[in-house]
Amino acid sequence: MSAVGILGGTFDPVHHGHLRTALEVRAACGLAELRLVPAAVPPHRGQPVAPAALRVRMLRAAVAGAEGLVVDDRELRRAGPSWTVETLESLRAELPGRPLALVLGADAFLGLESWHRWTEILALAHVVVVPRPGEALAPRGALAREFAARRAPGPAALRDPAGGAIVEQAVTPLAISATAVRELVARGGDPRYLVPEPVRAIIAGSGCYAGRDGETVSREA
Repeated sequence: MSAVGILGGTFDPVHHGHLRTALEVRAACGLAELRLVPAAVPPHRGQPVAPAALRVRMLRAAVAGAEGLVVDDRELRRAGPSWTVETLESLRAELPGRPLALVLGADAFLGLESWHRWTEILALAHVVVVPRPGEALAPRGALAREFAARRAPGPAALRDPAGGAIVEQAVTPLAISATAVRELVARGGDPRYLVPEPVRAIIAGSGCYAGRDGETVSREA
């Protein structure tokens, strides 16, 4: 059975780097669908600048018509920090027997030991790691032991409903960050070609990232 993928983040705003990664991972790994899950209260980074409703609106506009890419707002409907393990538990309850595949960038994966109940994440889902171009993954400590034991040679392992495999999947690297997009807009710049046109229109119409004296723009990838 094909896995359901999960790609989390603040998506503040969603940009072509997020979307190209989602598209390529879904195709290469044969995922039934890939869910983009915006965080409400991200525990490992600064709080989002744009309000939750606006970030969801931008995400839905960005993936409209894209087969297999789905916006899942469950973390926005849940109180407290947006713990990934709780998101996976809720998905497991809704999709019994369906493999889950958590998609992580290399930096997020290498910091996995700092995540809430991190070993349970590996019991609930497979992990698809998107490596940095030209760099081998080099986890340390307990994560290195898990990586050595769970590393799978390819996406066929993602069909196991038990989860727990770690698969590396390269994608086309696009050096775009949400921080850079926000800072560009705050300076009065145009994010054309960095974000989808519907997202660009929402940013312009809402003024969500317009610069103001004394405003601090939080940083995230």
